[in-house]
Amino acid sequence: MGRLLFAVCVVCAWDAAHLLGGGMLFPRDSPTREVKELNGLWSFRADFSPGRNAGFQQAWFSGPLRESGPVIDMPVPASYNDITQDARLRDFVGWVWYEKEVWIAVRWLRDGNTRIMLRVGSAHYYSVVWVNGEKVGQHEGGHLPFEADIGAVARKRNGTSCRITIAVNNTLDFHTLPPGRVEYLNHPKRYPSGYFVQSTHFDFFNYAGIHRSVLLYTTPKVYIDDITVVTNFSDSTGLLSYQVSVVGSTRPSVRVSLVDQDEKCVASSAGSSGLLKIVNINLWWPYLMHEKPGYLYTLEVQVTAEAGNSFLEDMYSLPVGVRTVQVTSTQFLINNKPFYFHGVNKHEDSDIRGKGLDWPLIVKDFNLLKWLGANSFRTSHYPYAEEVLQMCDRHGIVVIGESPGVGIKDVQSFENASLAHHLVVMEELVRRDKNHPSVVMWSVANEPAAEMPPAGPYIKTLVAHTKLLDWTRPVTFITNSNFAMDHGVPYVDVVCLNSYFSWYQDQGHLEVISLQLNEQFEDWHGKYQKPIIQSEYGADAVPGLHNDPPLMFTEEYQKAMLESYHSTFDQKRKKYLVGELVWNFADFMTGQSIMRVAGNKKGIFTRQRQPKAGAYVIRERYWRIANETGVMPEGL
Repeated sequence: MGRLLFAVCVVCAWDAAHLLGGGMLFPRDSPTREVKELNGLWSFRADFSPGRNAGFQQAWFSGPLRESGPVIDMPVPASYNDITQDARLRDFVGWVWYEKEVWIAVRWLRDGNTRIMLRVGSAHYYSVVWVNGEKVGQHEGGHLPFEADIGAVARKRNGTSCRITIAVNNTLDFHTLPPGRVEYLNHPKRYPSGYFVQSTHFDFFNYAGIHRSVLLYTTPKVYIDDITVVTNFSDSTGLLSYQVSVVGSTRPSVRVSLVDQDEKCVASSAGSSGLLKIVNINLWWPYLMHEKPGYLYTLEVQVTAEAGNSFLEDMYSLPVGVRTVQVTSTQFLINNKPFYFHGVNKHEDSDIRGKGLDWPLIVKDFNLLKWLGANSFRTSHYPYAEEVLQMCDRHGIVVIGESPGVGIKDVQSFENASLAHHLVVMEELVRRDKNHPSVVMWSVANEPAAEMPPAGPYIKTLVAHTKLLDWTRPVTFITNSNFAMDHGVPYVDVVCLNSYFSWYQDQGHLEVISLQLNEQFEDWHGKYQKPIIQSEYGADAVPGLHNDPPLMFTEEYQKAMLESYHSTFDQKRKKYLVGELVWNFADFMTGQSIMRVAGNKKGIFTRQRQPKAGAYVIRERYWRIANETGVMPEGL
């Protein structure tokens, strides 16, 4: 493994002073800001050298990538794995290189008071970025954005195009999130010299590449770095506490205005922090819980500050929803009313694009969620694109935001180095998503091997740290009911359980589900007195495979299993069960194994978003629950 990761270690030792801390506001056009999208075709080259280090040893970033050797077209955003016909690239482990020549507007370059920012929405897993051969930043983690100020570098070559080079390494080790292990198979009679494979403990394909948009955007030298909002209400009056962080001036003038959907200013204030009161408040409600779900105001922030002999101004508009979240021993409350999660688990996964941001697919999925009567989903098993959360905000779809802490099964993945990185990832996640009203809970990990002695302190620290980062939302981690969780569960606010009775055990015996599920619920709630979400359950169903009586892998078996779970859910949701999230929304790709036939088939929709029999079971159930517990929106 040391040979493959040598370049990573070298990069980590370099100076990363250009990388930014502070806020991570989503880039938006405003009177003082411009955004330029760099999506499309990039030049691409994989480093197939034995140690995957040729790109660094030969400094591929120092000149046009084509001068280093053959390059191909690669779409951004997209995973690179399924784009070509080269099997080596589909299963590639190591460094790949992207490059794009772009023009930066002259007005951006000539104005010394303009910051020029390069932002990558997500690249999996480890990234290093150069502009015109100069290193401007690096980032560890495959599912969250990173950015760098490239103004000084770009202005050195005013009047010429700008060459952006991004090297991305998908190698996973014990201390990454998710973790993995590189295995060298040193058997000369069975494997080629230097042969290695990447092994993991998670059940989805390790897609890699630049998965989300690459942008250039500008701000003034004095700029709004971060905004934090916390909302509440009393009777018909809404309360919005805000804090604005400004960089570049010690004495900025800050004004904020809250504008409703009729473009009327309903509250305003001066100062970098304050409290806005909104009369006749329109609360943010989940889909199917109110006739007007997903109501958003706009917080308009304006900053002016003296800079030398002139004044600089910055403006930013932040969509906000006013709502509260609370948890009791038996209920999950949104706006002081009981909320029941009837939703799904998802993956960012589709044909050809892999995990690449895909607007047609996103819109299709939201239409399917509404068709199902689903009001929620969990971002299993990593943070999704912020554009997806913006859709959830507008449509009233409730989100459990999950970190990439999946597959933590080895004792080395509970070491201090892993914990330190996990804490940083949670900070990045909370920093990015803290203002989204749709995000109501943080999930710090999925099914860690909590029976291992180091797991207890690890989980406790994660949960406590996340609560410090954001006290307004409850915290959980997803557990398998077979694990002994005494060390972790007492610190979480909601118990989330994954169970696959009559699938991974007692295969084919649907008659045991009600007994085993009842025992699970009673044991967990009896011991911890916390509300419970069935965060995963389901069965593989190969589309078009039928048998009566039901057999495993048929659509009939998936349908019967779902119905068997539902009868027990109906009993427990009258007590302490506050949600059910079926696994999975759609079929998704996995690594090749004898357990999977071209991917995981537990979706109620195919990978191409066509319904199986299970989808109709879920749709009938969710609309029934919505009619019992919510308010139908107009037109339904």
